[in-house]
Amino acid sequence: MQSSEYQKIIEALLFAGPEPLTQTRVNGVFDRDAPNLKEVVTQLNCLYQKEDHAFVIKQIAGGYQLVSRPKYEHFIRRMLNKSGRLALSSAALDTLAIIAYKQPIGRYEVEAIRGVDSSGVIKTLLNRNLLKIKGRDTGPGRPLLYQTTKKFLEHFGLNRLSDMPKLKEIAELMEADPTLGEQIEAFKDSDSESEQNLDSSQLGSNPI
Repeated sequence: MQSSEYQKIIEALLFAGPEPLTQTRVNGVFDRDAPNLKEVVTQLNCLYQKEDHAFVIKQIAGGYQLVSRPKYEHFIRRMLNKSGRLALSSAALDTLAIIAYKQPIGRYEVEAIRGVDSSGVIKTLLNRNLLKIKGRDTGPGRPLLYQTTKKFLEHFGLNRLSDMPKLKEIAELMEADPTLGEQIEAFKDSDSESEQNLDSSQLGSNPI
């Protein structure tokens, strides 16, 4: 099979697939001689750039997905009549950010940072498959621990947790406008610990 034909097949799979396309899924499509997905994606992206397409193939959650270029986001939002990619409340986004940076973490720790009950918000995030239960803490009562999922990476266009902005970078942005949030102070003291958790989690390869 010629290289151009492989490109068309991979492009069709990317268009049709609701989830990031992986080499394993490509192998399952071909009876034999499956193409190297990474090489084909590189070829397609070169073609898209050369022809100035409105989309590009991005590595997300351990696979590849077709995404629109940022310059066209405004028009897509207008078409969908949405203000953002996820219909999440500020409380949900707040809780999700805390768990993403400090995972695995228990509900009481989240509430200590937020200062309010977070049980309902965590339940919502679990129902939306943005969070999952990691296990139980070894402390008194052995509370449940939570961490983000592969779906979290997909929704926010991340390939792995380490792609998230570092807490020090966020702190620098907050210094320019303190009204953006006070909870950044809760993260500063545990910055190095959080980054170790991000590097060791490797959630991108775990299914939900």
